[in-house]
Amino acid sequence: MANGEHRGGFRRATWVNLLGNAAKIVVEGTAGIVFGSFSLLADAAHSVADLVASIVVLVWGTSSYEEPDDTHPHGHDRIEPLTALFVGAVIALLGLMLLYESTQGIVRGTDVTFSPLLLGALAFAIVDMYLVYRYTTAVNSDIGSTALEALAIDCLNDIYTSLAAVVGIVGVFFGISVLDAVAGGLVSLLVVSQGVSIGRENVGYLVGAAPPAEKREAIARTLRSHPGVEGIHDLTVYYDGTVLEVEVHVEVDGDMPLRDAHDLETSLMNVLREEDDVGDAHVHLDPSGIGEWKDHVEG
Repeated sequence: MANGEHRGGFRRATWVNLLGNAAKIVVEGTAGIVFGSFSLLADAAHSVADLVASIVVLVWGTSSYEEPDDTHPHGHDRIEPLTALFVGAVIALLGLMLLYESTQGIVRGTDVTFSPLLLGALAFAIVDMYLVYRYTTAVNSDIGSTALEALAIDCLNDIYTSLAAVVGIVGVFFGISVLDAVAGGLVSLLVVSQGVSIGRENVGYLVGAAPPAEKREAIARTLRSHPGVEGIHDLTVYYDGTVLEVEVHVEVDGDMPLRDAHDLETSLMNVLREEDDVGDAHVHLDPSGIGEWKDHVEG
């Protein structure tokens, strides 16, 4: 899929999240206010934070598809994990807020008037978020965006919080209103955990962390398998945003003509860029056998 198609899919998926959350807020918020349901109002408040996150992803996330320019010569790849980090922080903070409110509900009790419309509003919310989740994951299967992945995870969070609200409303029906607050507290812990998980992953992208050792070894094997390569050393692989940057010294025949060396370097860069997740590569050619730059020999 071309970059322009990626950007179009990204925007459509983000708009679907934005509109889906807006509809959920209207339906749950109205029912919660009319019948005094703590769980529905809390679930609607959750979606307000999701709506804000969707707007931020729409504004910031699409910038990651911009071409390199004078102010960002290496491109805008780090904008996407920055966006996902924001979403993760919003999710975690929201989870803490819900946990606090649920604890207050357990201590002080709740005052809810049961109505079948409460369950109807929750059913709408669950179906709404499930459809948004399926659409977002379907689009992201081609794009591989961490920001869209964060939004999709948050859609699942919405489903879980809505299911918790169902337990609470059923508890109200049977006269056990404290179930509303207890279920909300348990799910809020899950929300916090997932927000922290999203944040931890994207911090790694932003600070230029190394990929798993298996990925580095796969890149090393690709280089060594090239017929013009006699050895490699000083191989560095790190994240630049959500894509990998590769820097390496490659040992070649020292008597190779300059034009052949240029063609070999170009070939190696193209091979590396074809590797999954690799965005750019920088190859330095060294004459083999001179022992230069060998702080750690890789062979």
